[in-house]
Amino acid sequence: MNAIAPAKMPPASVEATSFLLMRVQPALSGLMDGSLSTLAPIFAVVLATHHPLTAFFAGAATALGAGVSMAFSEGLSDTGDLTGRGSPALRGAITGGGTFFGGIFHTLPFLIPGYAAALAAAIAVVAAELLILAWLRHKFFQTSFPRSFLAVTVGGAIIAALSAALGLAAGG
Repeated sequence: MNAIAPAKMPPASVEATSFLLMRVQPALSGLMDGSLSTLAPIFAVVLATHHPLTAFFAGAATALGAGVSMAFSEGLSDTGDLTGRGSPALRGAITGGGTFFGGIFHTLPFLIPGYAAALAAAIAVVAAELLILAWLRHKFFQTSFPRSFLAVTVGGAIIAALSAALGLAAGG
């Protein structure tokens, strides 16, 4: 029995649903996780140390670690046999890759040597990431753009506030 292909669904709907479940959902899950979960260590480190390169290495390590973790987590979550979600290795690779890319993009600005410039660039990248995530949710899952943007922004704001507080506390 295929969980995603009920007999009443036309073939085009089955293909679209399969694409969403096997490719888009794992990619979006990874991008969201990488974009949001990696904010805390990167911004806490840069606010504590005022050293952009240190934040870059913390961010790169976090993006790599989160990507590998999410790849294994998704790949081991189910075999795909019961859920019809396809190959666990492919889903894991998509999710892990999305997580890495979601985390590395706002890490790259910390290659800029100046603290203020690196921080401003990273904040701009995070804002762009939130817009892109909201647009992707809107495009593929038919959620309203404002609702999607609010959802990802609230998560990002909570993480940013917590990481800023920790970074400022650590920096004295």
